[in-house]
Amino acid sequence: MLLKSCCIYSIGVFSILTLIVGISLVLSNVFPHFVQSMVKKEVVLKNGTEAFEAWENPPAPIYMQFYFFNLTNPLEVLDGERPAVVEIGPYTYREYRPMEHVNFQDNGTKVTAVNTKTYIFERNMSRGPESDLIRTVNIPAMTVMERFKNDSFMANVISSYMRGTNENLFTTRTVGELLWGYEDGLLKALRNFQPDLDDVFGLFYKNNASNDGEYVFFTGQQNYKDFAKVDTWNGESSLNWWTSDECNMINGTNGASFHPVITKNETLYMFSSDLCRSLYAMYEDDVTVKGIPGYRFSLPSNVFANITLNPANAGFCVPSGNCMGSGVLNVSPCKQGAPIIMSSPHFYQADEKFVQDVFGMRPNKEQHQTTIDINPLTGIILQAAKRLQVNVYVEKIPTFSQTGTVRTMVFPVVYLNESVIIDETSVLKLQMIVAKQNVVVNIPFMLIGLGIILGGVFMFLMCRQKVPESTAAERQPLLSS
Repeated sequence: MLLKSCCIYSIGVFSILTLIVGISLVLSNVFPHFVQSMVKKEVVLKNGTEAFEAWENPPAPIYMQFYFFNLTNPLEVLDGERPAVVEIGPYTYREYRPMEHVNFQDNGTKVTAVNTKTYIFERNMSRGPESDLIRTVNIPAMTVMERFKNDSFMANVISSYMRGTNENLFTTRTVGELLWGYEDGLLKALRNFQPDLDDVFGLFYKNNASNDGEYVFFTGQQNYKDFAKVDTWNGESSLNWWTSDECNMINGTNGASFHPVITKNETLYMFSSDLCRSLYAMYEDDVTVKGIPGYRFSLPSNVFANITLNPANAGFCVPSGNCMGSGVLNVSPCKQGAPIIMSSPHFYQADEKFVQDVFGMRPNKEQHQTTIDINPLTGIILQAAKRLQVNVYVEKIPTFSQTGTVRTMVFPVVYLNESVIIDETSVLKLQMIVAKQNVVVNIPFMLIGLGIILGGVFMFLMCRQKVPESTAAERQPLLSS
């Protein structure tokens, strides 16, 4: 009987201890910190690690899609009417961007590399072949006219040449020519005056099978938060950019692919050579990608806002003080003087005037927003899409009859959607990590549950043990033999 009581009281004591331990572990947050520390140890650029292999050669396929705006009323536009455009696309390219010439420095704390990008056309994922024709603004002509509009002699020479060759404000070119380059007659003629001038024009001319120079990355060996952060680019300070070129934010491995233990309060910084600046994304919502939980970060409207809302954009008011309004950025200084204006597709989040100036603009958040979905535990990118639009500043130039009476406007040419989604192999690995995390993190709650169950057993056994003496007496036989 004494042994039985000891066992019962032992159960009671153990239930209380289990509850105390479980509650203490929940309050101290020991196990989540343990999981995070394990992840941090794995996130380092070092030969033989999965993180290094994924950074060196991204496993997830990256696709670059182009959507062109085909002009349907060129003559009316020259007469001052509003342009009407039709979106044509996508024209899809598989993008390959392995890290090459990898060399570790400073005892493994830094690594140098170049990121060569190659684009392969995917006909089965495209609207048509690269030979499809697109009518759009003649960017070389517009650039030349803007450059020489205040030089009456050169303006007359150029205008006469354009009349003789039927060169106009608008041109019709194939998709392949507009993207990768074509020999332009006007630029070729100008080489007589400027021998160093390139007579080939293309929106992505010289970008295929090329790289933009050498990067020095931190490996994360000294501080996990520095994993894959760019230290210098071509010898210049990176200003803490998190990616190695215009869109490593979305390639799943290079640049900003890992940033362990992401929180909703973080701001993600990325560099975009298209915009000649670093970008930043902020938390928007919780998402699930292929069963993996993630946080969605997106570009806030401030990225393209005018200087009254975002003074940091003052540098895009070119010339100084000439600001265009919210939603567009003048990047002509880093585009060899070409009047290139960048925005979100269909002028999403831009001033309404830009949308109204062109018939056919239909801004839509789901289709035109730049987003990046990240697993908060590992910092691995689950899904991302960089969406930017290339526009041209168009205006009437009195010294060039080719501009007619065209309206002053920001004319849309093409928008790109560079996207990636995590591959199935990585999904399986992440599912295992998430499962382990759930088990480890829930250990304190399991202990609390076990303590509650044992407490219930203890109470039941105590009630069974203390049977009233009167009840026991009532159970004795009335007659004894």
